[in-house]
Amino acid sequence: MSVIRIHRLSKQFGARQALDDISLEIKSGEMVALIGASGSGKSTLLRHVSALTLAEGGSVTLDGIPVQQAGRAARGIRELRSRTGFVFQQFNLVARLPLITNVLTGLLHRVPLWRSLTGRFTREEIRIGMEALNRVGMLEYAWQRASTLSGGQQQRGAIARTLVQGARTILADEPIASLDPESSRRVMDILATINREDGCTVVVSLHQVEFARLYCPRIVALRQGKVVYDGPSAALTNNLLADIYGAEVHELFASPESAAAAHEAAVVMPFPFPQPVAA
Repeated sequence: MSVIRIHRLSKQFGARQALDDISLEIKSGEMVALIGASGSGKSTLLRHVSALTLAEGGSVTLDGIPVQQAGRAARGIRELRSRTGFVFQQFNLVARLPLITNVLTGLLHRVPLWRSLTGRFTREEIRIGMEALNRVGMLEYAWQRASTLSGGQQQRGAIARTLVQGARTILADEPIASLDPESSRRVMDILATINREDGCTVVVSLHQVEFARLYCPRIVALRQGKVVYDGPSAALTNNLLADIYGAEVHELFASPESAAAAHEAAVVMPFPFPQPVAA
């Protein structure tokens, strides 16, 4: 069964064709890597799947339900987004709030408005958040402010948020681009474990080809907004990679240590410390 179906999707930014008539299907339970040089369309494609960006042409469906078509988001898009966890390169945690509060924002699509605005969560909801943090190895940091955590720790917290959300599909947009090699390995280990143990569909865009080969059985490569390879990671030879990346082939060998430093800016959100209320 195809969880994600993309049909003839096109997107243009000014004179640049970001996505060029892309058709793609992702089946339930797959772990797929999107690779390609900077500007190839990886992040743009992921953002279209959850209608964070709208295309000029083509369509996207999630679990058989339209997400967007011909440049318009579908009705009920918030409900569709609640089924899809999005892990950003910049973590998108609120720096001044404890990690557990950030994680519990994954529940906001199903808790009453008054509790979401005041940050009041039931003991059961807090237990769910703690369980998610335990799964990503971050339980001991639950009450620590997000701003005091390393980039890798913040990213694991962001993944815990998708677990609390109950997402059946996880889209990860270069989640290890700003991390050191050890943190990158831990984040990819966690995504692979969620894919294997929970049966979640995981689509992850990566700059690091070696991680794509190691963790993802299927690789989709983009070049100038087009799909130029879609197949088993084991069949993606260095010669094929050279053809895919062309003049940008040097990016294949970029060390994770040379990636940009983790995004430190706080995202202002109106959620205070979690306070348990009666279940």
